[in-house]
Amino acid sequence: MKYDFDEIIVRKNTNSFKWDIADGELPMWVADMDFRTAPEITESIIKRAEHGVFGYSTIPDEWYQAYINWWKDHHGIEYKKQQLIFSTGVIPIISSCIRKLTSVGENVLIMTPVYNVFFNCVKNNGRNIQKFPLDCNKNEYSIDFDKLETAISDPQTSLLLLCNPHNPIGKIWDKQTLARLGELAYDNGVTVISDEIHCDLTDPGQSYVPFASVSEKCRDNCVVCISPTKAFNLAGLQTAAAVVPNARLRHKVWRALNTDEVAEPNAFAVQAAVAAFEHGAQWLDELRQYVFDNKQLVSSYISENLTQIKLVPSNATYLLWLDCTSLKMPSKELAKHIRKSSGLFLSSGDIYGNENGFLRMNIACPRSLVKDGLERLKSSIEML
Repeated sequence: MKYDFDEIIVRKNTNSFKWDIADGELPMWVADMDFRTAPEITESIIKRAEHGVFGYSTIPDEWYQAYINWWKDHHGIEYKKQQLIFSTGVIPIISSCIRKLTSVGENVLIMTPVYNVFFNCVKNNGRNIQKFPLDCNKNEYSIDFDKLETAISDPQTSLLLLCNPHNPIGKIWDKQTLARLGELAYDNGVTVISDEIHCDLTDPGQSYVPFASVSEKCRDNCVVCISPTKAFNLAGLQTAAAVVPNARLRHKVWRALNTDEVAEPNAFAVQAAVAAFEHGAQWLDELRQYVFDNKQLVSSYISENLTQIKLVPSNATYLLWLDCTSLKMPSKELAKHIRKSSGLFLSSGDIYGNENGFLRMNIACPRSLVKDGLERLKSSIEML
């Protein structure tokens, strides 16, 4: 490998949300990585910083072209310049769209278990959370479309939040599934917001399906959220894009983002995104392989040493969904026990809309830390 993902980088005392923990604890919870970003991105940021003037920034053509080229070359869809709108993040896009595209008291449908901040976006804006639990058979998640049709046909339901690929279960939704979902949404007047921030974090040899590429109904009825921040570990730089192919819907989203003042870049947002998409491909390929190898390590360790836990099969993200239901312990209590007894900090499954004994583990870290985390998990489970 050209890049070193084994290096231990000390993040304590760096104002890191993830690492603001007690001494001796190991955080494997929030979704950022413990790797340095691609050096090509760092070089671009340093070059911008050396200029020394950090006034208001505009969006240059190279920003649009970087997104267009990446999605065309890596994901097989060619977006148009006029379809892209800069935003400071995916969550600002979602929250702004909820405020602009729905009314207070209407329903926003969320397929659970799913990224916990989705719930905040809905609740904090005075809309109703409409939980739609995914079916789960032997730890394989799917959508019951008969149930979805009933839920989505509710006249109070006006928006559906799609996670594609799906966090925390790591599932890549196939084209047929997305097509059926998109048709139901379109036919019932329900707009789809597709959060595709994890799309570049698929297993080697795997690729995701952009929602807007599936059908005409999907394309004309969606707001797509994309960003280099998750794949290249740039969350703190606040850089993302909304893609809205339909002109009328795009105008509403553009108005929403500008009204909420989340459509202007900071001094490094453009340069970092351009550098990631133009020069980060090899780094990302090596990262995906490294994370995949971490996943294989966890799978083997659990099957050999933690038979009470099942690893839910996945093909995307660096987040693992652990089925601990055989321990007969609520997720929150289990996570608390593990952290108190071993210092391992995992996410409790209840915050994702699942209260039946699941945990989420972030394995985007050097392999030595993954091994440390597994040993801590084993010791905690043995104490039960």
